[in-house]
Amino acid sequence: MKISVVSKILEANDKLAAANRMAMDAAGAYCLNLMSAPGAGKTTLLTRTIKALDGALRVSVIEGDIQGTYDAEVIGALGVPVMQINTGGACHLDASMINDAMKEIPLMETDLLVIENVGNLVCPAEFNVGEHIKVMLLSLTEGHDKPLKYPLMFQESSALVINKLDLAPYVDTDPEKIKRDALSLNPSLKIFEVSCKTGQGIGQWVGWLREIHSLHRKNTKASA
Repeated sequence: MKISVVSKILEANDKLAAANRMAMDAAGAYCLNLMSAPGAGKTTLLTRTIKALDGALRVSVIEGDIQGTYDAEVIGALGVPVMQINTGGACHLDASMINDAMKEIPLMETDLLVIENVGNLVCPAEFNVGEHIKVMLLSLTEGHDKPLKYPLMFQESSALVINKLDLAPYVDTDPEKIKRDALSLNPSLKIFEVSCKTGQGIGQWVGWLREIHSLHRKNTKASA
């Protein structure tokens, strides 16, 4: 039966995701799975983040795309380790793909491992790849209906980054509705409003990343 097959696929994925997480923890690498629709600005947010961190955290990146290497080239130009995954048509990354990519990343020299998932509002939320947190990026140009149309993405995420605030005067989107609906699905969701074009809000976002990384490191040392 289809349901049984899907369950077995997810079960096998979750087992490998757990192994990925163990390897990350052993290396001291904190992993963020960045998800969004195509064109929301994941790579631009990541570029801004790396520049704002300015070496405070050693960043490595795994780039997921159906095909092409453009995003990996953009990130690689910043001087950080980057590994490209081309899914060849699959709409998400899975734990097996990340397991292979991690072998090409200097994990022991990484504080923050960012996985830029394939642009899709459905499938990436369903697959655990071993990340410590999922982060959802939504641009104002996508409209304010997305939380209620794609609830799982918002329910599974620890943070929501609302991007392209500089376009607010030009689009018929209500950011407050986005926040209300997102919080109705996930009351503990941390929300950041940014413009990757102007840099607005990036400081708060990066400050939070440094904070949760520090907390994770303390917790990891305490449990060792």
